[in-house]
Amino acid sequence: MKKKFSLLMAVLMLAMLLAGCGGNSDSGAPADPGAPADSGAPAGSGAPADSGASTVSEDTNTVAVGAVVIVRDDVPEDDVYALTAAIFDNIPAITEQHAKGGELDLDFASSVTSVPYHPGAAKYFAEKGKTVSSVKEGIGTGESKALTFGTGGESGTYYAFGGVLSNYVSNNTNVSVTAVTSGGSKANIEDLSAGDVQLGFVQSDVMSYAYNGERLFDAKVGNFSVVAALYMEQVQIVTTNPDIKSVADLAGKSVSIGDRGSGVWFNAVDVLGAYGIDPDSGISPVYQGFGDSAESLKDNKIDAAFVVAGAPTTAIVDLATSGPVYLVSLDEEHTSALLESSPYYSAYTIPAGTY
Repeated sequence: MKKKFSLLMAVLMLAMLLAGCGGNSDSGAPADPGAPADSGAPAGSGAPADSGASTVSEDTNTVAVGAVVIVRDDVPEDDVYALTAAIFDNIPAITEQHAKGGELDLDFASSVTSVPYHPGAAKYFAEKGKTVSSVKEGIGTGESKALTFGTGGESGTYYAFGGVLSNYVSNNTNVSVTAVTSGGSKANIEDLSAGDVQLGFVQSDVMSYAYNGERLFDAKVGNFSVVAALYMEQVQIVTTNPDIKSVADLAGKSVSIGDRGSGVWFNAVDVLGAYGIDPDSGISPVYQGFGDSAESLKDNKIDAAFVVAGAPTTAIVDLATSGPVYLVSLDEEHTSALLESSPYYSAYTIPAGTY
């Protein structure tokens, strides 16, 4: 009897051991141990929606505007020279304080063509073997004084990076610079013209509008010049529809083109116009900022959105966590035409895998 009982217990223990090995298909483990059981992605989708895998698998060709530092014409040449040298002679140290420092580049810094450079900045670039397109003569003769730097909102890149640059210049030269918050590009130009600030962050397109007295500006603003272009802000056309492969495909679609009269709105007008699309009648325009555009794309309320910011952009990154996103490329022919008519743009390629 004891032998039978012992044999029975051995059989039961063996059965329990086999069950614990997880060999059954309903054991709670996936058949493929390399794939999470709770991915949230439909079968055969290739990558879970929240896996972090790139959804933009090809390079995107587009245009970009530059984030540019401008200065009042009456700031002394020696002060602007010292400021420019402090920044571009110390890129590694500045990059340690803010990642945007890693995008500083002498070729790009000296590449602005739509507005002339201050002679102090031009002098520095010339010493580095870089020739700027034009220099405003007869300026830079004012008296030295502490400089106020108009940047942007407290949560934006302009203010954060502007603060780093200001502190570095102040701590390493005889030029004192203080970064202050502002309403952004247009407000910085207006404040600089009024003498409330001496330096300002601006988008290159808005800077050109001011200098020529067009679009956002009713009259020419001519009492400023360029210090340097610092980094690029790309015109990104975002969609969740894989069938939208070209700007031409936006015709008749619902497209967010930024708040009317904003910098983004003018960027959208330029790009759509290059393809012969009227922003009022050729599409169904929606006037939204980046965050609202992302939500509208997520809810399928719009087909595409224009976003103008350095890639990767938070609003698009967040959108990509809910499903695939696609960036629409500009073709070479239309890009060339746009660059010829609007010299404040530059051709730019957003690398695959950015999103």
